[in-house]
Amino acid sequence: MSLYALKPRFQALLRPRVTRMAEAGYTANQVTLGAAAGSLVVGLGVAFLSDLRILFLLLPVWLFIRMALNAIDGMLAREFGQKSLLGAYLNEIADVVSDAALILPFATLPLFGPFWTGAVIVLAVISEFAGVMGPMVGASRRYDGPLGKSDRAFLFGALGLWIGLGLPQPDWLFWLMPLAVLFLTLTIVNRVHKGLREARSHQSVLRSDGIVENRKDAS
Repeated sequence: MSLYALKPRFQALLRPRVTRMAEAGYTANQVTLGAAAGSLVVGLGVAFLSDLRILFLLLPVWLFIRMALNAIDGMLAREFGQKSLLGAYLNEIADVVSDAALILPFATLPLFGPFWTGAVIVLAVISEFAGVMGPMVGASRRYDGPLGKSDRAFLFGALGLWIGLGLPQPDWLFWLMPLAVLFLTLTIVNRVHKGLREARSHQSVLRSDGIVENRKDAS
């Protein structure tokens, strides 16, 4: 299960605005780069000024905006003829850069520290790489959970809200990072497993079609 399953409903809400943006001349690549730039500014800014805990409130706000921008750039590309090879590169690279920047501020908090937060960042990057590998083996781009991009946005947005509001930080909160590491590991395994299964299924269909065609030719 993953919050990614809710994406079609979210896109439906955004469609009128996306249509207006396309008519105004905005491009998918501009939106992608804008989302990445904003993520770097917010993430690095909060990390640098992490003593001001109230700044962590920027994280849930920006993570929601970023999620909307990610949906918008995809809709501009698919529905308004803006797909491009450069856009495919920008989309994947910008996602992992943004993820790293927006998770980074938690490394400055003694409760979490750089080790576990760094592990989450590394595994988040690997999980997206595992998803991108799908088309290379004959499967689709994999978005399987349990801790995909949308789920991470929800988790770290909620955590940023908690810290920004100055709520108590009990010792058990520390375990959120190890749990995120565990779920990201499961996400990677899940994406590889389902990608391989999908690719093998496609190969079986192709072989079956080939056998049918050969029999027709023979007859």
